[in-house]
Amino acid sequence: MAKIIQQKDKCIGCGTCVAVCPDFWEMGQDGKATLKGSKENVLEVQDPGCNKEAASSCPVQIITVEE
Repeated sequence: MAKIIQQKDKCIGCGTCVAVCPDFWEMGQDGKATLKGSKENVLEVQDPGCNKEAASSCPVQIITVEE
C-alpha cells in the first residue's frame, strides 16, 4: 500500500500534477490542485502509478509518495 500526501496549503496551482496524472489530480474551485478521493490531502492506493511523476514534476515539491 502506498500513501500519496499533498501539502495543499503550499500549492501554487500550476497544474503540472493534473497534466501528468489526471486520474488522480484535478484543479479545485480555489485554483489549487486537489487529490481526488483523498481525506485531509492523503490518499492510500495499491499502485501509486503516475503520482511519482507528479511528485517529481511539482515545482514547489508538495507531493510525497510513501511506499
